[in-house]
Amino acid sequence: MNLMRFFLMVLAACLAVDRSQGVPHAVNYTTHLNGESYLRLADWAAGQGLELRWLKRDETIQLSNGSSRLLLRVDSREAQWDGVAVWLSFPVLMRNGSLFLSRIDAETAIQPLISHPRSRAGVEIKRICLDPGHGGKDPGYCVGPNQEKKYTLLLAEELRRQLTGSGFKVTLTRTTDRFVELPERPELANRRNADLFLSIHFNATEIGRASVQGAQVFCLTPAGASSTNTRGEGGGAGWFTGNRNNDKNLFLAYAVQKQLIHSGGVEDRGIRRARFAVLRDAAMPAVLIEAGFMSHPVEGRKIFSAGYRHQLAQAIADGIKAYKKTAER
Repeated sequence: MNLMRFFLMVLAACLAVDRSQGVPHAVNYTTHLNGESYLRLADWAAGQGLELRWLKRDETIQLSNGSSRLLLRVDSREAQWDGVAVWLSFPVLMRNGSLFLSRIDAETAIQPLISHPRSRAGVEIKRICLDPGHGGKDPGYCVGPNQEKKYTLLLAEELRRQLTGSGFKVTLTRTTDRFVELPERPELANRRNADLFLSIHFNATEIGRASVQGAQVFCLTPAGASSTNTRGEGGGAGWFTGNRNNDKNLFLAYAVQKQLIHSGGVEDRGIRRARFAVLRDAAMPAVLIEAGFMSHPVEGRKIFSAGYRHQLAQAIADGIKAYKKTAER
């Protein structure tokens, strides 16, 4: 009897671990491709209640559950969830007629969008820490006389005004044109017991200035995965404090990016991954927002206007409120 009870306990523990990964019975269809752990897409989709079908044979796949739709492309890291671009850590692969999705992406990029991570019971999302990028001796991107540090602070101040009006308690890592070391920014949020941390930036490019525009929201790269920022830290980087909130980081990024493109009218450059210093040590869900390209001849002029920054702030605030509503259910 004792032996039987032991066997049943071990079996229950194994099943619990399997379910905790969000990939039912993953051991049955896990394989290694290009040195990474991959899941057979058809089996994983069935376990998630997603119907799989080709939109374009051997190129574009759709997975849907009646209320949401995921688009994937073969040999690509580009994905789309309900009309919002999400960059994967590894490409979707096809081998011998079967499709495969990396385990890291299944667990940290797509599962949070399916299951909607929740806060602990009774925990209210109330305190927001905003981090206006750059400042002081660090001007950020410069387009003529316009310095990024000025407009990140102006956007953060407008966002604080709107969030405060909605009942949030909001603090900034800087309220004047002063330099704040990168590690100090998430540490300020940690000391203030912030529930969310959002670092505010604008982008610029020297190549394709007339065509490159739009917003992208970054969250911390999962341990063992490759980043999708232009500097592209390799997959060998390890685990950081911020990785405790991988699922919430991703869902916060999605909520903000969705509002930026849908109500803010900004071109969608996707949810991306990076190991930025301000994200690595944040003890709460955290994102870095690149709210547009100062270098674009049209978008840049908009960024320099108070009316457009009000529009951007409203979209970001709506994203925060949407995250709060879902997380507190």
